Amino acid sequence: MKRMKLALFDLDHTLIPMDSDFEWGQFTVRLGWRDEGSFSQANQVFYDQYKAGTLDIAAYIRFATAAIREHGMSKSIAAHAQYMSDVVQKNIKNQALELVRQHQAAGDEVVIVTATNEFVTRPIADVFGVKHLIAIELERDASGLPTGEIKGVPSFREGKVARVEQWLAQRGATWRSVTQSTFYSDSINDLPLLEKVTHPVATNPDDRLRAVAEARGWPQLNLFP
Repeated sequence: MKRMKLALFDLDHTLIPMDSDFEWGQFTVRLGWRDEGSFSQANQVFYDQYKAGTLDIAAYIRFATAAIREHGMSKSIAAHAQYMSDVVQKNIKNQALELVRQHQAAGDEVVIVTATNEFVTRPIADVFGVKHLIAIELERDASGLPTGEIKGVPSFREGKVARVEQWLAQRGATWRSVTQSTFYSDSINDLPLLEKVTHPVATNPDDRLRAVAEARGWPQLNLFP
């Protein structure tokens, strides 16, 4: 059985000081793809539900992928490239890049584990030089266009643990064969995976995660003071 050390990273508000899914939605408003009033209001409601831990992830994915489904993959890929240039690149911080590189230099298997979908996050993971991305996978039709539904287990809350276990199994490994596992996250939604690893790190934590970290003596890291 393969032995490994794992370094797992949440993405939004952990490695980048923004929510990439929320900001992608707002970017489509600026492109004129979405109605500013109704979309922005709904986008904020979903985001508030996420922070409160009450998000219906299936409903959100249908909402978040509507623009892609309407405009097609070619236009969406081009728009995302512009989004990367205009929005994401400005939020890639040296301290976050260095943290990832430190784990890579130590020989750790580095994985980004995010509740944001693969379309939004794969190019961001590439900027960090991270090959392994566990994101919400999108069900697609025969042409490759997302249907609005989730493929498999969503990497959200308890689903992050399940998806990491699937990833390990694909490599002939289990939690038992992981000699050390670290997970960096900002969100109380990630408590199941934080509790699973040997080294949980509350990173730029929200108020509820900060309280848990303080009560349990978990280290806290502020990458974006």
